[in-house]
Amino acid sequence: MVEVTLPDRRVHVSPETILGDLCSEYDADPANPVIAAVVNNEVLDLSRRVRINASVTPVHLNSDPGIRCYRQSLCFLLALAVQRTSPGRRLIIGHSLGDSYYHYFDDEARIDETTLERIATEMRRIVGEKLPIVRRLIAYHDAFDSFVERGMSETAALLDHRNESRVTVHQCGDFLDLSHGPLVSHAGILEHFDLTALEPGFVLRFPSRREPTTMTEYRHSPQLFSIYQEYKSWGRILGVTSVGRLNQKIVDGTISDFIRINEALQEKKIADIAAGIESRRETLRVILIAGPSSSGKTTFTKRLAVQLHAQGLEPRLVSVDDYFVSREETPRDEEGGLDFESIRAIDVELLNDHLLQLLEGRTVTLPRFDFRTGTRNFTGPTIELDPRVVLLIEGIHCLNDELTSRVEQKAKYKVYVSALTQLNLDDHNRISTTDNRLVRRLVRDYQFRGHSALDTLTMWPSVRRGERNNIFPFQHTADATFNSALDYELGVLKKHAEPILRHVKPCHDVYDEAMRMLGFLDNFTNIPDKLVPDYSIVREFIGDSGFHY
Repeated sequence: MVEVTLPDRRVHVSPETILGDLCSEYDADPANPVIAAVVNNEVLDLSRRVRINASVTPVHLNSDPGIRCYRQSLCFLLALAVQRTSPGRRLIIGHSLGDSYYHYFDDEARIDETTLERIATEMRRIVGEKLPIVRRLIAYHDAFDSFVERGMSETAALLDHRNESRVTVHQCGDFLDLSHGPLVSHAGILEHFDLTALEPGFVLRFPSRREPTTMTEYRHSPQLFSIYQEYKSWGRILGVTSVGRLNQKIVDGTISDFIRINEALQEKKIADIAAGIESRRETLRVILIAGPSSSGKTTFTKRLAVQLHAQGLEPRLVSVDDYFVSREETPRDEEGGLDFESIRAIDVELLNDHLLQLLEGRTVTLPRFDFRTGTRNFTGPTIELDPRVVLLIEGIHCLNDELTSRVEQKAKYKVYVSALTQLNLDDHNRISTTDNRLVRRLVRDYQFRGHSALDTLTMWPSVRRGERNNIFPFQHTADATFNSALDYELGVLKKHAEPILRHVKPCHDVYDEAMRMLGFLDNFTNIPDKLVPDYSIVREFIGDSGFHY
């Protein structure tokens, strides 16, 4: 017998007991079902057995791990329905668009409404039949051969660079897919979804975290969609759209050329943005740059400054952080802590006063904020704007017009920076842009801020809340979007992130997130740091950059 600690009591059960049976009594609300379980701080399928002494907590749909499990399960359901309704066609998951994932067929033929409705009908039929989704362990060669036979070449390519003897898969009927995390126990739970055409593919829509049983209205972001599509097309041209193909370039010795091309494409994009700014030099004086955590906006700003110099302009950097209010004036968050990510933590009036004075041709002495004492002093540089000078201002609120409310719109140019990776793990499993940024932050915080992986993972939900409140609502207002993701970077970051993630232990609340990230990174083959140019955005996180931070 093993001892199990449930939310309200302790019990002794057989080690053969299934988690779904243990959690069944907590599954009373059909609108908020139990879809997984946390066992010793690790999220597992309900089909798993207890085996050892454990603390077990049901995972309901209205939780972060619950909605992640739901979304992964919906993608599995979609792939199953496509296999049944469009046999022989290769479905590929694209990128996220709000509360949805973009999908398309590899032939890129436009999906007509009849085909889309046929897929949706089959998905609903499978849901109605409550078909079981079974987690299985199978031999490596059986898994590899199965994916080759089924035409799942990208999944086979991913396995080709892994060597575990047993492979975890999920199966529903005759459909088999590689496991990348827990799925729901049966399709009947997956009743909330919708398919919406978006040429040349469609979006799989799912409920939001805030309302897990309600479908929200789809809001298209043309600018982000076009950026994703552009980078996806480059991936196809270069022959690398999945991790398996990236790993093959490392093995066959062509990764150096691939890195150089990636960096050249980014430099061209920065040069294009600089040229766009120069073309409006008569009116543009303030360049505002924003992006979520670890998007690489600091290095982007420095590289943009170089390109603006090449256009004959004189960029001057102004840090929003130097306009923080004093510590005692900083607003508090819902939990009573200092909320440095609120726009109220910025002295907006002083910033606007200084910007207007500069635009009027007056000289201004910039402030410096002392984070150690929580006070501001005026020991910064003294600047003025001659006709060639443009101000580069970087900060999380820079897309929010409230930050520069007194500056005329025609004088402002806003750039949104984010790591919009186009790589997939395989056809049915995407690489989350959030996970890409989290790996960056784990490495940077350890290298330069003395933070352990435990520290970074613990504060990450708060960082994400700040992004959702202060950055993402304004991303559509940007004049330009820069994609800071580099298709090779996770092969470089892997060896830096893995050792620090292993310091997170099962007793820590964020253990599941650490294990999830380790499992994710296990798909990548290492790339040596020496292949990374000193001007690369990757250097912002691993060190030895040619820029001073």
